[in-house]
Amino acid sequence: MPLYLDIHTITDGVSADDVAKAHAADLQTEGKHEVRYLRYWVNERHGKVFCLVEAPSAEAASTVHREAHGLVADEIFQVQEGV
Repeated sequence: MPLYLDIHTITDGVSADDVAKAHAADLQTEGKHEVRYLRYWVNERHGKVFCLVEAPSAEAASTVHREAHGLVADEIFQVQEGV
């Protein structure tokens, strides 16, 4: 399954608590699309959120975010894990 890293920029601010809630919503939604959100990172100071996800496509990963909470990533990249 392909691995993706997505990047969200939230210009009006972001809190780790809000991102945790959004991630929980992703986990509730992901199964319908054969997607698995694995991890996320938050930089509150810069309004950035990064999500690591296994998905059949970038579109499937975006669909989960859209359905779960509406916060679609600004960018999404297919990545390969290093050793």
